[in-house]
Amino acid sequence: MKTTILIPARYASTRYPGKPLVALKGSDGVSKTLIQRSWETAKAVSNVDDVFVATDDDRIKEHVEAFGGKVIMTSEDCANGTERCADALQYLDGTPDLIVNLQGDAPLTPHWFVEDLIEKMASDQSFSVATPVLRCDQETFDNFKNDRAAGRVGGTTAVFDQSGKALYFSKEVIPFVPEGKPQEQVPVFHHVGVYAYRPDALAQYMTWPEGVLERNEGLEQLRFLENGESVACVEVDARGRVFWELNNPVDVARIESVL
Repeated sequence: MKTTILIPARYASTRYPGKPLVALKGSDGVSKTLIQRSWETAKAVSNVDDVFVATDDDRIKEHVEAFGGKVIMTSEDCANGTERCADALQYLDGTPDLIVNLQGDAPLTPHWFVEDLIEKMASDQSFSVATPVLRCDQETFDNFKNDRAAGRVGGTTAVFDQSGKALYFSKEVIPFVPEGKPQEQVPVFHHVGVYAYRPDALAQYMTWPEGVLERNEGLEQLRFLENGESVACVEVDARGRVFWELNNPVDVARIESVL
């Protein structure tokens, strides 16, 4: 199965302009940009044929090429990362069997999250779209609640049925967890910003208009659900590592503390 990873990146982020070029310092004291760390994450994934950054910004293009990455220039009209991946398909040398969208704001994404997603799509032909979900530990759950209490939109949560079929994604913390009610495990799943699509699903996505849920939540994957397309939620294991995305400036310190 030929698999290509695309890393959609835009400079004009509403919540955090210039986010792909934000420098993050690791424990070795070396600073690398968010987009370079995301590229390195993608290159660590096994069974992948190629990796490209998909962008419409010359500053990102020049920076990626400077550290040895490959770039596909896409339309400025792409409304989200899924549309950017769909637009980039026309510039690939042959259509891959699977396209992985590794969003450029998640440098803490372990390579095995993506590998588990690829394995799911290889073994289960009933889904045309899949995305990873990670059960929240107490620290991550508290970060979600603290962000919302402070009026910030942080990570995304996912709710799915017993077969793994997505029911909903939200920037609110769902499902509701009563205060003080004992829980064996936190019943909230963090949506990991990675998607795997078959080419037909990407093509179909571009024929659908933005829906009310997608517009209000600002979550591109809801367009699939609003149009009846099933999305597989693949539960992944953090193996003791902390996962968080860079959504707001406050997240830089959180991510650097892990790096």
